[in-house]
Amino acid sequence: MTIAAPVADFLVLPPRLDSTAELLAESARRRGLAVEHLPSPSVPAQLRQARGGHLYGGPNFAAAVASDLDLAMLEPADDWLVQLPYEYTRRDITLTTLAEARWLRTPTFVKPPRDKTLTAGVYADGSRLPRAERYHPDTPVLVSEIVTFLVEYRLFVLDATVHAASRYATNGRLDPAPLDAGPHRAAVLDFAASLLGACAASLPSAVVVDVGLASNADRGDEHWAVVEANMAWFSASYAANPDRVLDVVLRAAGPRDRLTPRDHAFTGPPALFG
Repeated sequence: MTIAAPVADFLVLPPRLDSTAELLAESARRRGLAVEHLPSPSVPAQLRQARGGHLYGGPNFAAAVASDLDLAMLEPADDWLVQLPYEYTRRDITLTTLAEARWLRTPTFVKPPRDKTLTAGVYADGSRLPRAERYHPDTPVLVSEIVTFLVEYRLFVLDATVHAASRYATNGRLDPAPLDAGPHRAAVLDFAASLLGACAASLPSAVVVDVGLASNADRGDEHWAVVEANMAWFSASYAANPDRVLDVVLRAAGPRDRLTPRDHAFTGPPALFG
């Protein structure tokens, strides 16, 4: 397969396309960007010489190609959720290692900060976590008290503003729908405005933040809370407007020479998960 060097900005996609990648490809072509669907996680010589690259794909793919494309990949910090004021999390959360989490002796929710290699969920105790030989003992994990999210929304954030959004789950089950189609639009945007007004400096300028209406059985109340933050270049769009999602993705994974000073703290070589 011969790939000619693009003469303008282009979007690189991984060998296996999900529905979000396909929607973003269509959106990119509509606005005149070349779309390069790579057959393997390696960059052809013509693309290495090009400028103006952007990326959508998983962490392993990004780790393999970002350097050759000279991309700056924006990522939230592993401890971002831990550092949030309690009013935005409404639960106790700790960042620790998988080795330390194995000592847990009570039911706890455990998840990786950003990647999806370790299955997130409620574990009866630390002995139920995946076998040690599958993961390095220093693998970071977030440990939190158990809450139930009644409904969850994905927010694509650009410059501290919700640029695109979608519901993605109801009662823990996948249930995508446009933000405007449900009854929580005003509540979601009000909560997001408060969160981003207080904490925008702790996030990249282009990022995904998931929020939800949570219920705590012990307290008997419902409240809006942050679920997590993720890399926009590795997040499903669900029912969000793909043209506006693409705006966020292009900023989140774009040419290093366009990186703004505020985003330097949120870049680095993408971690190789697996």
